[in-house]
Amino acid sequence: MAEMRAPETVMTLSRLGSLHQCRLSFMRQLTRRMAREGWAFTRRLFQIDAQGVGHAVYTAQGPERAYSLIAFAHDLPPDMRSDRVIATAWDATFTLFDGIPSAADIQELSKNVPLQEAGRVSESSLSVSRANRSVRLWEHVVDALSKGQQPAKAQLDAVGYLMRTTAVYGSGKLGAADREMTAQRPETQAPFQVEMLSVFLTRWFVRDLVEHMAQQRGGDTAVPLDPALAQDLGIGNSTGLGMAPYIVNHPVLFNNWITARERAIAKVRALPSATPEQVALFRDLVTRSQTLVARWRSEHPLQIVKLSKLTGDMAALQTWLAAMDLSENAPWNRLMLWAEDVLSEEGQELIASLILEPYGDLVDALGAEMADSSGAFIIDGAMPIGTIRELIRTSFGPLLDLDWSARENCARAWYVSEEKLEPRLGERFEEPVADYEQPLAPARDAAAALATLSSWQADTPVADFLAQHPEHRHTIRRAQIAQTAPYGEIRSNTIGADVLPIDMLRAKLSFFGVTRFDPRSDRWVRVNMYSGAPYPQDLNPANADLWVYPEATS
Repeated sequence: MAEMRAPETVMTLSRLGSLHQCRLSFMRQLTRRMAREGWAFTRRLFQIDAQGVGHAVYTAQGPERAYSLIAFAHDLPPDMRSDRVIATAWDATFTLFDGIPSAADIQELSKNVPLQEAGRVSESSLSVSRANRSVRLWEHVVDALSKGQQPAKAQLDAVGYLMRTTAVYGSGKLGAADREMTAQRPETQAPFQVEMLSVFLTRWFVRDLVEHMAQQRGGDTAVPLDPALAQDLGIGNSTGLGMAPYIVNHPVLFNNWITARERAIAKVRALPSATPEQVALFRDLVTRSQTLVARWRSEHPLQIVKLSKLTGDMAALQTWLAAMDLSENAPWNRLMLWAEDVLSEEGQELIASLILEPYGDLVDALGAEMADSSGAFIIDGAMPIGTIRELIRTSFGPLLDLDWSARENCARAWYVSEEKLEPRLGERFEEPVADYEQPLAPARDAAAALATLSSWQADTPVADFLAQHPEHRHTIRRAQIAQTAPYGEIRSNTIGADVLPIDMLRAKLSFFGVTRFDPRSDRWVRVNMYSGAPYPQDLNPANADLWVYPEATS
């Protein structure tokens, strides 16, 4: 197998902020499994009135277990619609129920799920979520369908979703089942499968709801949404700084995601040749990716520049491919080496994802290795300080040499807002936030620990050091974790004046499998989930995977 790319290459924020979905993305793992295993989907209940208020139940039946999305629809005044975590009302709220709910279950959940943070659920709920309508698109679609017309495709393409989730909570949030309850189930062993199933079923509910509202308004004149138009629509998601600390706080889990992707890339790069069928599929998906890029909309200057470069990258790639034989001489390694020399990081990472597509039989099994089942990490107090120092240097390299007293290198501070109940990134020298700083600057903390360690004998057990300097415990822990999780540390400064939190957001969201990243600032982003996917009742092995690549426009 070809060597995996080095952590110092992969783990910079600029590259992490250029990642794209791939075969190992969590949405695609889920749709492949459900199609392969022949899951059955049923709308069990739809009790929504003319004002759009009520509830519905959608059940996904797998080989051994059933999961049911319970959706509560609300008549939300426009002035109460907010994507903020401190919002108290939404257009729709949801829970993914473990099994098939009884009427009593639904009644009890109706008292809590619409309240979100103010409510509580039991371990029968695997996730809790909420969503708001797209103000730009919802009324247009309802109005058009109620008049017997289809909505304008250009308007659908410009937004891409009818509703967007503002939070999808799992893993014990609000009393829901802990991750340990489902971690050993085959269908939920991979990360975030519960949450991805919830969104998959939510998309079905949203289509049903918009058609229901059109029928209530237009009566017999109303028509359903054209299936082709409906398939292009996904579920939007608004993601802010609350997600950014996740990849810092979960180094083993994030390492496992990156390792699986890098191992898959290395496996494909090591192949000496490719069959005509594999080459044809790759070329087709490159062309379809150009369509995806062409549909990608953003008004943010950062993303506009990246999209411009990516558009140029795709044109350069097509020119290169037209002159290249991909059948022999390690074609995928040649392609990656060319991309590293010529393309932007955005283009390089798209190609890294695309070369995996013809090789599901080679790489898909790596998805089973992406969860973290290691349990709590216990520091090895007997490890010599000399070893600890080397581990720190390996993990952070040149970052340790930064002048951490310089204002530009520590300009920001992560903290949790008491008012907004969300992580925030403050200006250290302009706001009184330093006293509330969260430990989300691993490189700076590693440099401080290394400086303190420099006066200690190399053969001294690290336990002796920590007895006198417990403030460095988290750095020692991370250094020891890095022995088996080399891709767990970000190799960039996370508190510098030029840090872009949206790079952290995109890194995580790319593994979910989202597309159309649209930063609204350097601190929050809107994305699209399941755009192009079949709806549950249409899912089959033939359409369960490559739906993420739209058919090329003529």
